[in-house]
Amino acid sequence: MLTKAELQRLKSLREKKHREELGLFVIEGEKVVGELLAAAFPFVELYATAEWLQQNLNAGRSLNAGGSEKPLRVTVVTPAEMERASHFPTPSRVLAVGRIERRPLERVELARGLTLALDGVQDAGNVGTILRLADWFACERVLLSPDCADLFHQKVINASMGSFARVRVHTVELAEVLTDAAELSPAPPVLGCDLEGDDVHTLGGLRDAIVVIGSEGRGLSAAVSAGVTRRITIPRYGRAESLNAAIAAAIVCDNLRR
Repeated sequence: MLTKAELQRLKSLREKKHREELGLFVIEGEKVVGELLAAAFPFVELYATAEWLQQNLNAGRSLNAGGSEKPLRVTVVTPAEMERASHFPTPSRVLAVGRIERRPLERVELARGLTLALDGVQDAGNVGTILRLADWFACERVLLSPDCADLFHQKVINASMGSFARVRVHTVELAEVLTDAAELSPAPPVLGCDLEGDDVHTLGGLRDAIVVIGSEGRGLSAAVSAGVTRRITIPRYGRAESLNAAIAAAIVCDNLRR
């Protein structure tokens, strides 16, 4: 049973300022919670209906805390309580609470592997889809500028379809990081997606590179653009004004992995 204080706390996690204050975020949905449990994500709390719990225990699914020092606290709630706690118009039968943890970026790592860097991508669905792409193409890391959609936003996590637990993500001042990357030896190429760039199909496969994706409306910011060493574009054959940021990232990654 949910207490009034628990209900208020769960509802407050819809907003970034409360997530930051409490150091917690909420994930709702049977599919995404199931995927993260399977990936041994270290949840701290799980709220579920008795029906959901029984079905998952009967299926032999583990409800562990992913190696967390503290055991996972499971609370059985009624459908009516879940409806009050839910962040969705149509509530799920399960939601989980995780602890916000941010990994420091060792900037020397940027010299190796494929890095996706998002500059002001504010659509949460796009950010989550790009995490999924990074997982698919085995990118070593994803960098988010501070004005990107919050990594711990419910829509980001849901759109990542479980990749949230597998991809290394860092929120950084992107212009500063690109300046540091230029001083590495060897310095990785920094490829900025730009309508005026070179045809992406002319690029050979690259094992080491930083790919910078800007927002659909603004493109690359001036500060980040200054750190780009080569501009690339996806040729346009029709009349569409622009491509969705996640679609553009997928096409670029596909070409770099060939």
